[in-house]
Amino acid sequence: MRIVVAPDSLKGTATAAETARALAEGWRSIRPHDEIVLAPMADGGEGTVDAVAAAVPAAELRHTRVTGPATPADERDVDARWLLLPPEPDGSRTALVELAEGSGLLLLDDLAPLTAHTLGFGQLIAVALAAGADRVLLALGGSCSTDGGAGALRALGAELLDASGAAIPLGNAGLRRLARLDLGTALAPPSGGAIVLSDVDNPLLGSRGAVAVFGPQKGLDASLAPDAERALERFATAIDPAGALAAAPGAGAAGGTGFGMLAWGAAITSGSRAIAEAIGLPGSIAGAQLVVTGEGRFDGQSAGGKAPVEVARRAAEAGVPCALVAGTIDARSVEEAASRFEVAIALDELAGSAAAAMADPFPWLRAAGERLAAEHGR
Repeated sequence: MRIVVAPDSLKGTATAAETARALAEGWRSIRPHDEIVLAPMADGGEGTVDAVAAAVPAAELRHTRVTGPATPADERDVDARWLLLPPEPDGSRTALVELAEGSGLLLLDDLAPLTAHTLGFGQLIAVALAAGADRVLLALGGSCSTDGGAGALRALGAELLDASGAAIPLGNAGLRRLARLDLGTALAPPSGGAIVLSDVDNPLLGSRGAVAVFGPQKGLDASLAPDAERALERFATAIDPAGALAAAPGAGAAGGTGFGMLAWGAAITSGSRAIAEAIGLPGSIAGAQLVVTGEGRFDGQSAGGKAPVEVARRAAEAGVPCALVAGTIDARSVEEAASRFEVAIALDELAGSAAAAMADPFPWLRAAGERLAAEHGR
């Protein structure tokens, strides 16, 4: 029997690769002779580089020192990783660059809602281009800033100047001083394109925009949000007076970095779909008897492009049943899970509580693998 194990991470508790290994260990304890293919997934959020590196062993994991996202008074370089995928049949190369590696929330000691920036993310993109990447995949999860991607554009060579002709300060607050912007000085996207991987469809501005929806997790409280929104509006108007890019689905991703990348010339696509192609998931599923996927929480947002739903879609296309293992399954989404998966297992039910499952998910992941092998490994 051939099993494909393709979960996303259980955010904050287990990476996608760790999750896949634990599920496989549980399965093998019951059915040791089955063929198990590990294909950890991601949807463009933090951990995407790790997931793809684990699923594509021939990919080259590279390290680069970039400017961290801290405030200017406390800037320091950070070690950031990016991935160069194996050559395509035509010899072209694709690079995967993850925003969280250079400009992520976990790189800050303290939240810096007005001064955190995406300069390091742009530096990573520039390094990938210099290395000869013919196409870049841009994973936007885990952002710590709300600068609209301005820092990344600056790292790529764009000019963002104040009224005196000096470069504006980094971060959202610096956008208030923007008087002139020139994208013509920036590096061009590679010949094969730049693709933003996103699992959200929020616009840049307004009640569903970057400040309103994602600002609080980056420290933008009610006293700071109005000025932060106006700063993004100023930036957006300078780039796109008509407002089409700011209104585009996904423009608000990662503190508006989706907007900045659209302005650079990138396109936005479903992160989970692009990652499924990048790791060769359709080929792995072909001929399998069961696919197992999962994530930390299966809820109303899952159907909007999260990895498990994409894996289930691919499995259905191949005529292969699919099982879900989630940290928790939202009560309002039980029917949704039942309609998409042959079986759905919640770790919090196995462990007795969400706290127990999160404290140490690995025994419960193995238990879920054992249960699947015993009940569906026939």
